[in-house]
Amino acid sequence: QVQVLESGGGLVQAGESLTLSCIASGTFVRLNTMGWFRQAPGKQREWVATITAGGYSEVAQIAKGRFNISMDNAKNTVYLRMNDLSFNDSALYSCKVDYLHGWLIYQRSESWGQGTLVTVSS
Repeated sequence: QVQVLESGGGLVQAGESLTLSCIASGTFVRLNTMGWFRQAPGKQREWVATITAGGYSEVAQIAKGRFNISMDNAKNTVYLRMNDLSFNDSALYSCKVDYLHGWLIYQRSESWGQGTLVTVSS
């Protein structure tokens, strides 16, 4: 299985920037994609950004122009650079990893981290 660990959350003021990290570890053959989601209290979880192992990325409209996603394949780590943060960005940010695992026969699975909390003050 794959363990997912996020870090980098904290308390920031509106307009400031913050970088989140997500590292995947454990037993796997290949990482396919890594993505970020967020969920604020009382609201549904929403997709933020996704990046493939080949470096192809896509950012949701809610974050486009402000957030950037990148990956370090050697470290199995993905980063989310968040710029110009506002109160509406306050949420629990979770990382999802899509990967291949198995022995001779590979199977596609996904794992979620526990999340890292981002709080933006005015």
